[in-house]
Amino acid sequence: MTRLNIETWGTGDRIAVLVHGLSADASSWWRFGPELARRGYRVLAPDLRGHGLSPRGRYSRQLWADDLVESLPAAPELAVGHSLGAVVLSMAVDRLRPRRAVYVDPAWEAPEGATFSGSMPFFLAQRDWTLDEVAAAHPRWPEDAWRHRLEALRRWDPATTEMDLLDRDHPPGDPGAPSFVVTADPNELVGADQAERLRARGYEIRSVPDTGHWVHEDDAEGFLKSVQDLL
Repeated sequence: MTRLNIETWGTGDRIAVLVHGLSADASSWWRFGPELARRGYRVLAPDLRGHGLSPRGRYSRQLWADDLVESLPAAPELAVGHSLGAVVLSMAVDRLRPRRAVYVDPAWEAPEGATFSGSMPFFLAQRDWTLDEVAAAHPRWPEDAWRHRLEALRRWDPATTEMDLLDRDHPPGDPGAPSFVVTADPNELVGADQAERLRARGYEIRSVPDTGHWVHEDDAEGFLKSVQDLL
């Protein structure tokens, strides 16, 4: 069993779970976590294996999903996953059984004409970025977000880019609970065909205008507004 490091905010009766993406860690929720705590949640944000302060080891989407199930309480009020975190959340959702699930720009399928492995050199190059390079890549973010991102990159194990079955798509199953997909706009990861399939299976699709893949960092207020009714 891999015991994950978990960042917590709040002491409320309702539990919210926040799952970060590849090369990030729990600190990527530095604004949204405290906001949920102010709304009465006890917020649990794990560092996935190979990220933040969690252990290193062998990596795969299935192992990350299993780690979530082993490390988090079942039946949280709310579960949110970003990018890779959305993928592993969807793979664990039938065992975690959240009352509501939110998938933020999920990496369920590689963009048309691309592969997941093809994007790994870009991730690896970020491992040695300076604060100025983080700021240049994300000019809309406040300085605190740049610093959190830089620290997360320093603590991230680049071997996670060698995860098992890297180029296999992981489309989600039936939602089971009310489930929402919040995409960037313009959007690259959830194409029109995939969105149509998701809607047919019961997922509700929302978007936050003028954002990139880091939706909740690019426009924190816009992201909060997009999920306001779910909180």
